[in-house]
Amino acid sequence: MPEGDTVWQTARRLHRALGGRTLIRCELRVPRFATADLTGRTVLEVAARGKHLLTRFEGDITLHTHLRMDGAWWVYPDEERWRGGPGHQIRAVLSVPGETAVGYRLPVLELLRTGDEERAVGHLGPDLLGPDWDPDAALANLRGDPARPLGEALLDQRNLAGIGNVYKSELCFLLHATPWTPVGQLPEETLHRLPGLARKLLEANRDRIARTTTGRRDQRLYVYGRAPKPCLRCGTPVQLGDQGDGARERPTYWCPVCQPGPAPRPRTAVRPDPTGRATRRGTAGAPGAARPRRAP
Repeated sequence: MPEGDTVWQTARRLHRALGGRTLIRCELRVPRFATADLTGRTVLEVAARGKHLLTRFEGDITLHTHLRMDGAWWVYPDEERWRGGPGHQIRAVLSVPGETAVGYRLPVLELLRTGDEERAVGHLGPDLLGPDWDPDAALANLRGDPARPLGEALLDQRNLAGIGNVYKSELCFLLHATPWTPVGQLPEETLHRLPGLARKLLEANRDRIARTTTGRRDQRLYVYGRAPKPCLRCGTPVQLGDQGDGARERPTYWCPVCQPGPAPRPRTAVRPDPTGRATRRGTAGAPGAARPRRAP
């Protein structure tokens, strides 16, 4: 799943392609908005709000999209063939002279009044990469449910917006706590530094192609995707388990020595891409997701 830094990158790429320019083609290939046509309208900006994308047009109109697990936006020069997936997966086409942004597999796509954006994103907590960032508010949100496991609390976008499964595992490692530790059992010093640490990690990676939490090129992540390889700190095999709220279980990584606390029985590891980003070039987290030919 794309995380706050990759969505921020996607918004930046889309804004570079579309911002301040007038649409010459618009197709929204979902039944509810199939007849909507924004051709002739100027794109004012493309902004990220947590994991949400807001493309704002003149006339108080916003296109709200969310990538969730498999969505992607690509930007193609006119002469380049679209290759983000088969045609039936295309959900949005936005063209300006010379370039076209194509949205694939977008599970959330809706038009709304720009003045009504809070209806779509008003439930989100402070955005780790946004102008509304408020560490005190984020800390208060986390403290609101002291019995909740830390990993679940971090993934809840109502507490603070932008953390996904990779940063969840990495933050818990850096805080020396398992993702199943109740928030209320964390030492006060640890809990207090959590919002600032989360923001530091996302800010450090928002301009990078390959995400890293270690600062190393050879081993970019401390625990995510490393089971059963040895922990970079102590050498103990990294463990893999499942964590979720009952609706969805997420693969979760931790070191049983560096992160003391409650944990489930480990399961067999199936290691994802070690960068923590999607492996396919066309996803939001890949280097060429929104502009295949240019570096971000």
